[in-house]
Amino acid sequence: MSPRHWKWCRDSEKITQVAAPFHVLPRGFAGPSLLAMVLFEKYGQHQPLNRQSERYAREGIELSLSTLADQVGGCATLLRPLHDLIRAHVLADERVHGDETPVPVLAKGQTSTGRIWVYVRDDRPFGGRDPPAAVFFYSRDRAGEHAERHLHGYGGILQADCYAGFNRLYEAGRKPGPITEGRDASLRKGLLPERGRSNGRCRQL
Repeated sequence: MSPRHWKWCRDSEKITQVAAPFHVLPRGFAGPSLLAMVLFEKYGQHQPLNRQSERYAREGIELSLSTLADQVGGCATLLRPLHDLIRAHVLADERVHGDETPVPVLAKGQTSTGRIWVYVRDDRPFGGRDPPAAVFFYSRDRAGEHAERHLHGYGGILQADCYAGFNRLYEAGRKPGPITEGRDASLRKGLLPERGRSNGRCRQL
């Protein structure tokens, strides 16, 4: 770490100092390349932070698990405006595809199961010229309230499977209005028989 030099002016009796170097995170020590590497390893290569910490230690670099977690959390906050812009772009389309899937989550002494939710816009097969995009959300469970929060304010067409958590989105009393229920590929092909249960909306076509 190099010292920040300062100068004193006799005429104005003021002290001036060289501006502090840019840091991606306030008072952070990690540069943009290291932060990008940590984030890509975690989310792109599915390398948990404890394994990254161990790997850096083998190279003689001390980066504790708590330090890496702080860096990831800071980056998530920093990137939130970008996530909001992607969400706005996806939900600006009149038709989106929605789905959720289980993902293993590393917990202390065990592995728990979380959920990843994705909403996609892509009208290129129908002659659309707008760029495709996908927005992701994470939750600890599969409760339908998550989908309601993700799609708050949306009033277009949702193409999804028969998961009952989407049901309240299609109700007439929803504000600002019900989402139009689209049919997923399985339904269009008529492959899913009628369930006969209250927790799904699948019907034989």
